Amino acid sequence: MTIAIEMKQLIFCVCVILCLYSYSAMSQTINESSVAKIHEQWMIQYERSYANDIEKEKRLKIFKENLEYIEKFNNNANKSYELGLNQFSDLTMDEFIASYTGHNKDVNISRQTSFSSKVVPLEEIKPIPGSIDWRQKGAVTKVKNQGSCGCCWAFSSIAAVEGFTKIKNGNLLSLSAQELVDCTSKGCSGASVIKGYKYIIEHHGIADENSYPYTETAGTCQTDKKPTSPISDFIIVPPNDEEQLLRAVSRQPVATSISIYGDFKYYKEGIYTGGSYGTDLTHSVTIVGYGTSQEGIQYWLVKNSWGEQWGEGGYMRLQRGIDDKRGLCGLAMWPAYPI
Repeated sequence: MTIAIEMKQLIFCVCVILCLYSYSAMSQTINESSVAKIHEQWMIQYERSYANDIEKEKRLKIFKENLEYIEKFNNNANKSYELGLNQFSDLTMDEFIASYTGHNKDVNISRQTSFSSKVVPLEEIKPIPGSIDWRQKGAVTKVKNQGSCGCCWAFSSIAAVEGFTKIKNGNLLSLSAQELVDCTSKGCSGASVIKGYKYIIEHHGIADENSYPYTETAGTCQTDKKPTSPISDFIIVPPNDEEQLLRAVSRQPVATSISIYGDFKYYKEGIYTGGSYGTDLTHSVTIVGYGTSQEGIQYWLVKNSWGEQWGEGGYMRLQRGIDDKRGLCGLAMWPAYPI
């Protein structure tokens, strides 16, 4: 009798274990299937295709890891920003940095200043506006997309010159990043905002985008285009000083370089408070305003060059006034604006 009862208990336990194992395997299969379906939908949305099944399997694995990271982050309610899937969701961080940034971190800006390019403290303007958005003042063109050409530096410097020109003479022109890509020695291989400014100074302006459109690759320099929007010099904002940067942005859009490691590439909306505090500046953007959220978080309004599908319509609000003097993501380390 006792042996029979023990046998029944043993059989019951084995059945429970098998059921649990079967359920776990089924759940895992459902999860994998769900991710694959999301990936297929994502491929359609971003018009992505792969050379073969091996490449697709590799990208699906990376996509799954990125998706899990995003979902885990967003489940934490104590954040001031959200992450989301975007055009970079099947890339590793190294692949992303290599193809979609373009600030040459080996460039020492302090040794590129053949023009006056002074580091100039701005006198205090009273009162400095509590907030400003140069988009509302008509000094910012639509968000552009550099694609896989490493020329963020060109788009960043161009955006600052576009804003300066509008403020100076009232005309907002979309200028040619392609001319900078084609007619400098760096092209898609990375450079700095200063490289863009110096080219525009030397050539007494730059073509407009309509006459010299962007092609996402370096080509032959076209020298027959009529230059517009000349600048005579540029000013480097005193490094590691957000108060000086605030004064500069209150006057005009300012180009700068930043570090974009961590979850930067997944940014969807809100005030970004993450990122690294390091000095590895890999990307260039343009600061086109600043403000304070309803929750009291101060922020910079940043125009990026990854298209309107990234972030808040191509923009990011990035925390301002942090303890690190370099600014979040190193934003205050090397800002510069045209004059």
